[in-house]
Amino acid sequence: MGQKNCPVERTANIIDGKWTLLILRDLFESTKRFGELRASLLGISPKTLTERLRILEQEGIVERRIYPEVPPRVEYSLTKRGQALKPIIEGMREWGAHWG
Repeated sequence: MGQKNCPVERTANIIDGKWTLLILRDLFESTKRFGELRASLLGISPKTLTERLRILEQEGIVERRIYPEVPPRVEYSLTKRGQALKPIIEGMREWGAHWG
């Protein structure tokens, strides 16, 4: 382990951290607006949420859609690549329910 090309390490680097996992959990349910994510993730600061969403967007996990309204409406959803993480998150949920 610890090799540059290790698939486990690459995946862990993308979904690293409590907040990232919880953002993914929420987006598996449905497309969300920033305020909806913030309300669901008690204790997260707007700065941290923005940073995590940007990282996920750069990784091709999350798509941000801006609607030309006043005020602008911004929604976040998972890409196909992001949806492919669902079995990992579901496995963590099952493990936590059984062993946590």
